[in-house]
Amino acid sequence: MSELTYWRKCGSCKKEIGFNTIYQACNVSTCRKLVFCSVDCWNLHNPVMNHKSSWAEENRSPRKEDYNPASDDSAPRRVIVSNKPATASGAEVVGAANEEDILIVASKLKQYIKDKYDMNTSANVMEALSSIVRRHTDRAVQKARMEGRKTVMDRDFE
Repeated sequence: MSELTYWRKCGSCKKEIGFNTIYQACNVSTCRKLVFCSVDCWNLHNPVMNHKSSWAEENRSPRKEDYNPASDDSAPRRVIVSNKPATASGAEVVGAANEEDILIVASKLKQYIKDKYDMNTSANVMEALSSIVRRHTDRAVQKARMEGRKTVMDRDFE
């Protein structure tokens, strides 16, 4: 395996951030894994993520001799998925497991509301809309089943 020549790449410009080097990190918890080579690169990231209140935190990358890539949070991880036993009514098992999933693309909806109405969108809106989508989808699936189809179509939502 080749020897590492840098610690990580900048989240904006993709420039290599070396070992034992000052870098910037976003203070927002969901962006902790992103690192930036400069405050200017962090500034490019900030409006894209639309953070309400955030700042760049100055940190120092690990020394090369102290760095263990296996313990790095940014490294890809292998996920092992266990197979669940099949049940007679598999749809209910899947539906029950996904009741809390957000079904709405938040960025698209927020942009639509911002562009058309010049308003912001609360995070709770996605949960409420996901519940509405689930209810309408359940009705559409029942309608398709009553007609003997295994495909939900646009007309099922009317």
